[in-house]
Amino acid sequence: MLDAKTTEIVKSTAPVLKQHSSQIGKRFYELLFRKAPELLNVFNQSNQKRGIQQEALAYVVYAAGEHITDLESLTPVIRRINEKHRALGIKAEQYPIVGETLLQAVKDVLGDAATDEIINAWGQAYGYISDVFIRMEEELYKKIEAEPGGWSGYRRFIVDKKEMESSEVTSFYLKPEDGEAIASYKAGQYLTIKAEISEEPYTHMRHYSLSEAPGRDYYRISVKREDAVHNDPEGIVSHYLHDRVQRGDSLLFSAPAGDFILSPDDLPVVLISGGIGITPLLSMLNEIVNKWPQREVTFVHATSNSQTHAFQSHVAELAQSRDQVKSYVCYSSPTEEDRSNHRFDKEGRIDKEVLTSIKPSGPANYYLCGSVPFMESVVKLLRDLNVPKEDIHYESFSPLAMLDEE
Repeated sequence: MLDAKTTEIVKSTAPVLKQHSSQIGKRFYELLFRKAPELLNVFNQSNQKRGIQQEALAYVVYAAGEHITDLESLTPVIRRINEKHRALGIKAEQYPIVGETLLQAVKDVLGDAATDEIINAWGQAYGYISDVFIRMEEELYKKIEAEPGGWSGYRRFIVDKKEMESSEVTSFYLKPEDGEAIASYKAGQYLTIKAEISEEPYTHMRHYSLSEAPGRDYYRISVKREDAVHNDPEGIVSHYLHDRVQRGDSLLFSAPAGDFILSPDDLPVVLISGGIGITPLLSMLNEIVNKWPQREVTFVHATSNSQTHAFQSHVAELAQSRDQVKSYVCYSSPTEEDRSNHRFDKEGRIDKEVLTSIKPSGPANYYLCGSVPFMESVVKLLRDLNVPKEDIHYESFSPLAMLDEE
């Protein structure tokens, strides 16, 4: 444990780090890639260009300092990071250079305000925090290796089938190249690809949600083609998968990971997705139908129109054939054909009226996935409808997002 003086320094200076979090994050990555360019093989370079990774780092640093005497309160955050680290293959020996670089970034940004006393205190705090992370991640590595069909590192999978689900989304059915068993997973988890693209100087890691219920002899991921929008670059890996990867090609994946999973109780479930956020929730829907045939589930999906609406026929069929399943669709830009064929329930976005109409009368679990602004909006609406914070669960495709924080 840290001594009282060190703890006091860290807690009192945490708000200063928050104030300068963006600059510290930016400086950290500049220094890190200069010292250890091999880490460019791990970090998402598209997120670097968008500034998303920097924000994620800054949040963790500030939150850890603020809660240094009670890291248990950050368990959801730590667990989520641990899962991503295990999926990416982050090892204990990589932590020291990160800590050293982080302290240098703090010093560079804060200047004379970052006294030796402050830097030393944060150095001790980082050591304490990293030890917690390392222990938890070692347990995850051991657990997945011990599971039937589990593996460490990256394993080769063959694309058994490639199937378009919408104008933007394509599914990839993956079978192990070695023909051996594959690890099971929980609905809502993801696979991590290590993409080796010929003209790219570094490998590219990406997390893709498993879009099918567990229990098959294959994995399925469903990937949205990310085109360049305004100042955001196109998705390097999504374009590679859509345009160049074909049936029979071999790809590298780490074992399933993630903490966004269904509760084991029998409470009603409300699944709310926006765009490509449908993928983990579809896995959950399929698992509920297979495993809990009496458990009520409402599937709410928002997208532009039927052209971008992946898996629309599958969800509609379940809603028609299963009494336990209800479906509600919002199109923000429906086509005339969508209107004439009544392919959606509401024109526009998910609002309070929509959520009021589908909200179960009693306790329920709510699972959200989509863009951060989408989820922020839905979380606020649910809280306005008096849904307890602990009943709202979410997955973010950004490096880290914490919603409705108090």
